[in-house]
Amino acid sequence: MIGIVIPACNEEHYLQDCLNAIQNAVEALPDTKTKVQVLVVLDSCNDRSLEIVQHAGVDYLECNFHCVGKVRDLGVRHMIRLGVTWIACTDADSCVDSQWLLQQLNHQPADAICGVVEVDSWKKFSALTRKNYLAHYQDTMDHSHIHGANLSFSAISYIQSGGFEALSSHEDVQLIKRMIDMDFNVIWSNLVRVKTSSRLHGRAPEGFANFLYQLEYNSEV
Repeated sequence: MIGIVIPACNEEHYLQDCLNAIQNAVEALPDTKTKVQVLVVLDSCNDRSLEIVQHAGVDYLECNFHCVGKVRDLGVRHMIRLGVTWIACTDADSCVDSQWLLQQLNHQPADAICGVVEVDSWKKFSALTRKNYLAHYQDTMDHSHIHGANLSFSAISYIQSGGFEALSSHEDVQLIKRMIDMDFNVIWSNLVRVKTSSRLHGRAPEGFANFLYQLEYNSEV
């Protein structure tokens, strides 16, 4: 069984599109016997996020952590207790590719898969920012990027590596570093793809939105 874990903190503007994209990825699986469980972990939400999840008929948990590492870990461990053997993580402001799950299955056997992200729109950015981003970003196989918005792993490797730490940023990086240190089979694929929002102020203080902000307003990044 595949489990999809999505942390959300006041994501009413993005969450429905996120869930729609995941449904498309589920429907693209050729084997209808592959069971997929979707879980949204609502962290300190006071907007319409809960209403959107309930209307979509998606399972959810509620917490008050203000910490993405703790939120992801809560969701992943909940899924594992339900018997999920493969967990795929994304973010509420992101839309997975229709082949997202299929490509993860195609990469098996694997202990973890690090996919790539695309920025959904460059309209608010300068031409120089886009140029610098594309020069930095490796949209290739065997890249070196780690994104919580596009990260998947086996339940066994997650438990053995200790899981997501209680960090407000970089919990994804720390998890993969531990897996590499433990000689797990980590695959770096640009076939596993996600589009993420171009917002400059995200929920994680040093997350992808902050990276885009620094690119736009600090030419030295």
